[in-house]
Amino acid sequence: MFCGTAFKNKGVQPLLDAVVRYLPSPLDVEAIEGHDVKDPEKVIQRKPSDDEPFSGLAFKIASDPHLGKLTFVRIYSGRLEAGTAVLNSVKGKKERIGKIYRMHANKREEIPSVGAGDIVAVMGLKQTTTGETLCDDKNPVILESMDFPAPVIQVAIEPKSKGDQEKLGVAIQRLSEEDPSFQVHSDEETGQTIIGGMGELHLEVLVDRMKREFRVEANVGKPQVAYRETIRKTVERIDYTHKKQTGGTGQFAKVQIALEPIEGGDASYEFVNKVTGGRIPREYIPSVDAGAQEAMQFGILAGYEMVGVRVTLLDGGYHEVDSSELAFKIAGSQAFKEGARKASPVLLEPMMAVEVTTPEDYMGDVIGDLNSRRGQIQAMEERSGARVVKGLVPLSEMFGYVGDLRSKTSGRASYSMQFDSYAEVPRNVAEEIIAKAKGE
Repeated sequence: MFCGTAFKNKGVQPLLDAVVRYLPSPLDVEAIEGHDVKDPEKVIQRKPSDDEPFSGLAFKIASDPHLGKLTFVRIYSGRLEAGTAVLNSVKGKKERIGKIYRMHANKREEIPSVGAGDIVAVMGLKQTTTGETLCDDKNPVILESMDFPAPVIQVAIEPKSKGDQEKLGVAIQRLSEEDPSFQVHSDEETGQTIIGGMGELHLEVLVDRMKREFRVEANVGKPQVAYRETIRKTVERIDYTHKKQTGGTGQFAKVQIALEPIEGGDASYEFVNKVTGGRIPREYIPSVDAGAQEAMQFGILAGYEMVGVRVTLLDGGYHEVDSSELAFKIAGSQAFKEGARKASPVLLEPMMAVEVTTPEDYMGDVIGDLNSRRGQIQAMEERSGARVVKGLVPLSEMFGYVGDLRSKTSGRASYSMQFDSYAEVPRNVAEEIIAKAKGE
């Protein structure tokens, strides 16, 4: 065992001497194994020699304030020269090597070429990301790549000012290039930019880097939960007449519809036409359907999308001159809204299937915490000496869970979760959500 400190340069020389004396020679390193581009079962070996065809692994991306994007590459075989073209065998794209740098902490030295066994930073790669193989285009090979886990926590992020909007986009793009475990997507339902990572600390560090390196001020908060609305009662008849006269051609449409909940199944909407005898001309019936679907996009409780509704068009009336597709669309939309108010509307929330792995000592704390989050414990089992607790928990109650779980179990428990289904929100919780949505 060697002791020392790099800060005061103590014990560094004996350590380097020991590396030379005791560790295996580079000549003793065995050939690295990869596989054929077209056949993953076919093994290809590359010896650590300058005489072999070139192969290397891009293992890190870094942003340099002066040089831009730098890709760190470990050379496994062959030689790499500045200005040459190489193949990214994972993507099947050719890349041109700009400049090659040997890195010394915060200094760098430009070199014309590099041989097997070296680690260098390369400038000029546009499409290569972490974990991808670079090789000679005449002798392609794919080296063993890295697996990156899916994010376990997600938060919403937005710029503090309009001036930060563009800078935030650039910062997020650069950071996601550098760190494959940092993922970004835009939530289509809420319009928020959602960033995901391996924990709250991971995201805190990334937000701090945005501030220091990219000078972006951003607000970070919880993402809005994508609630849904549905109905619980059948309404057998809703009559609605849309009539408007403003000089010249007016608007007229009369519809009679019924609403009923769709029990079970995956169908979120059904439209049934029961009009007979030409009471509504055939060309206007799709407009009633379109109006009802449009009304479903914004529910009547808190404005969330409605699901699980069957609309039946029973009867109606029209005017030879004043009726139009637009008039029947408006009538269908208004009739749906009127009927939905009478059909016992309820709020639905996403339920997550949560699996917590914990030592037995903390089992009671974990179960108690899940129960306090309105969770339903479904199973408990043993796995490799640890206890596994499975349950269904509302997504809205899972924010901040990673920190709470660590503090309750001294960092010894872990969890995973994925979307399971939608379930009705309890009345007291629903009232709070509705009041918040309406700004009360």
